[in-house]
Amino acid sequence: MIVLANDGISDAGKVLLKDNGFIVVTDKVAQEDLIDYINENNVTALLVRSATKVREDIIDNCNSLRLIGRGGVGMDNIDVEYARSKGLHVVNTPASSSQSVAELVMGHMFAIARFLPDSFKNMEEGDFSVLKKKYAKGIELRGKTIGIIGFGRIGQALATYALGIGMTVKAFGRKQEKVTLNLNINENIYPVDVNVSNDLSEVLNQSDFISLHVPKQENNKPVISKGEFEMMKDGAILINAARGGVINERDLLEALSSGKIAYAGLDVFENEPNPNKLLLQNHKIACSPHIGAATIEAQDRIGEELASLIIEKLK
Repeated sequence: MIVLANDGISDAGKVLLKDNGFIVVTDKVAQEDLIDYINENNVTALLVRSATKVREDIIDNCNSLRLIGRGGVGMDNIDVEYARSKGLHVVNTPASSSQSVAELVMGHMFAIARFLPDSFKNMEEGDFSVLKKKYAKGIELRGKTIGIIGFGRIGQALATYALGIGMTVKAFGRKQEKVTLNLNINENIYPVDVNVSNDLSEVLNQSDFISLHVPKQENNKPVISKGEFEMMKDGAILINAARGGVINERDLLEALSSGKIAYAGLDVFENEPNPNKLLLQNHKIACSPHIGAATIEAQDRIGEELASLIIEKLK
């Protein structure tokens, strides 16, 4: 059986599949050529990340296809329910990249708190003495409150990092509950309870930092737009490493311009791979190119988990 990993797969995943008799192809096939390629090569499983879209046209016109796999969490680039209604297996790897995404969020927060993205840009051309004064009013994360919007695997992983450096965690989820997290410090486990609120305004207006970890909404409606920005503290810092579109980017630019939001960190955008240039050029926004899960360790875990799922479903 042939597996087309159109957006790539780790060597660890490749080896596991090959050891179980699968042929793994990592050719990058253009979106418009996918149907012909799958049919001509009798592809059994199609693996994607964020770039490749698997819509009804592929599902309807590729009779050899038995499984669609997404390396990562969100599956909004796949018509999941339609594929399942046609008898295809649809799988993803929700746990594999949690730690990597959480660490990227922490990286954004540390960088933003000390103006690192903007200072990097200006060091070569700027006057050192002037820059030293300009960037001298950074803040510390210890003692600050982080609001985590969406308290699934990634949100909980982020909470363990935030608690570990002395931040207070406020969490928002679909239901009010208490979640016990295990902090691993020097191989010792310390259980910590986090109260999850189902009142978004309560979390937004108490948080110095806000990080989003929610899927793209079914109606494509942003989770954070003008009304939610108004609920936030003046000078709050906002991070989005979830999905493009969960923040209204126009409203974000207005909130940054007015000073309501002090700074933002974005790893995902509405119009990928061609984000709004006003976001990229704004000195109050730290940008990264959708790399939340892009660590060597996460890619190995994702590849191995996808391979295991393929073996389980198809053999």
